[in-house]
Amino acid sequence: MNAAREPIRCALAGRLGRFALDAAFEAPASGVTAIFGPSGCGKTTVLRCIAGLQRIDRGRISVAGAVWQDDRAFVPPHRRPVGYVFQETSLFPHLSVKGNLLFGEVRARKGGAAMALGLDEVAGLLGLGPLLDRTPAALSGGERQRVAIGRALLSQPSLLLMDEPLSALDRRTKDEILPFLERLHAGLALPILYVTHDMAEVERLADHLVLMEAGLVTASGPLAALQGDPSLPLAARRDAAVSLEAVTGDYDPHYGLLALDVPGGRFTVPSAPTPAGERRRLTVQAADVSLALRRPEGSTISNVLPACIREASPLNEQELVVVVSLGAAGEGARVLARVTRRSWDQLALAPGKEVFAQVKGVALAPRRR
Repeated sequence: MNAAREPIRCALAGRLGRFALDAAFEAPASGVTAIFGPSGCGKTTVLRCIAGLQRIDRGRISVAGAVWQDDRAFVPPHRRPVGYVFQETSLFPHLSVKGNLLFGEVRARKGGAAMALGLDEVAGLLGLGPLLDRTPAALSGGERQRVAIGRALLSQPSLLLMDEPLSALDRRTKDEILPFLERLHAGLALPILYVTHDMAEVERLADHLVLMEAGLVTASGPLAALQGDPSLPLAARRDAAVSLEAVTGDYDPHYGLLALDVPGGRFTVPSAPTPAGERRRLTVQAADVSLALRRPEGSTISNVLPACIREASPLNEQELVVVVSLGAAGEGARVLARVTRRSWDQLALAPGKEVFAQVKGVALAPRRR
């Protein structure tokens, strides 16, 4: 659906009532860009401005090289090729699932859009085939949200906006719908701006990250780069982690262990049988990483990787967050470790020192089918 194009560019500044917004960022023309921050920081306002539902004093928005807003022009919402998925699904209760889906397609045809996605493809991506004849009242919360996403996709958007699409769902239903969102990520080149305050969703879905606080964009960039930056508040969170893109290697059927290669090292994790050469995502939490001067022996921790300390920042009076690069020369991927000041001093740790990163646990995201 989406050829190589210019990035999404957004610069918004001004006031909406009492709320001041100063948000400027670029997002890739494909993949998932998560806009992350606490409630009330302006995430939804940014999405509504991009959709044209709100207009701010000073703004410039361009998507795929087309200017949607600047000092001279403002493209109205109905002329912006945007699919918008809200927290609440707002399906038409008198229409079947198929009727709700085709509503998006009918609007696209009336607007003269090229029909890049059809009903069968969208229904397949989102697992909606068995549900087409049902009414919204006969659907679960997760099923209704999948229908809302399908309706947005069938409007043939150049950009998909998702505003906390899982926030109204319980954890079990979230876990049910996340694989379908991963299918969209893997199966479509359509750029997605995904608003959330749930870091677990970011770690599982996002490629790029925009951080917001009190109306300001405080940082923007590739997900792993921002997660591994100790100057940003993400590194100070108790659930601080870094997401790594890995490639599957050998599989040990006797122990059910899968090897995954990342720049600078190899992890081994419990897994179902998986072909070699697949791309998978790993998440390594800082709390699960400890550092040693020598490779330990006789340990139950199987993931022990040579690494090099890059930098360290104080978290509080007792702890530091340490950035280490994997690989004997420290040339690989970066992960975080939490280290007490006592251990830092006793081991004489310092930037540039070679260590072994002992990784107690690794979260492996499900396969993107």
